[in-house]
Amino acid sequence: MARKVFFSFHYQPDNWRAAQVRSIGVIEGNNPVSDNDWEDIADGGDTAIEKWISDQMSGKSCVVVLIGSNTAGRKWINHEIKKAWNDGKGIVGIHIHNLKNSSGEQSIKGSNPFSWVTVKGDNMSSIVKVYDPPYLISTNVYDHIKNNIEDWVEEAIEIRNNY
Repeated sequence: MARKVFFSFHYQPDNWRAAQVRSIGVIEGNNPVSDNDWEDIADGGDTAIEKWISDQMSGKSCVVVLIGSNTAGRKWINHEIKKAWNDGKGIVGIHIHNLKNSSGEQSIKGSNPFSWVTVKGDNMSSIVKVYDPPYLISTNVYDHIKNNIEDWVEEAIEIRNNY
C-alpha cells in the first residue's frame, strides 16, 4: 500500500515541477489546489490557511518538501515543516530545480529549507535528509526521484519515529 504524504512546495514557480513528482504514483499525495481555490483559501487569512494545511496533512504519514530555487525561508513552508514535525510525521526534502517547468526551463538550486527551522534548539537540517538528484537532464532527474522516493519517505518516517 502506498504511503500517504503531504507535498510542501512554493506554488509559483514550482507547481509544474511538483505535479511531475505527484504523478509518479508510488506514494499517494494530497490533491493539487487550483490558483482560484488557493486565492479563496488565502482570502480567509492566516487562520484559514492554517486550517487548510492541517486538513491536508491529516492522515498523512510524511511531508515531502519539494525544494525549488525560492522554497527556503517561506512562511508557509516553515509552518508546514514545524507542523509536520510536531505532529510526529516523517519529513524529507527533494531538490526539484533540474526538473523542467511548463516552459521547458530548469531553475537554480535553492537553499535547504530545513536550515530555517529549529526543533528543541536543533537545526532541522541536521535531522531531516535532503536529496539532490545527481542529474542535469530533467527525465533523468524524474527517473531518479521515481526510483527512490518511496525509500526516502520510509526512511524519513523511521528517522522521525526514532528521534
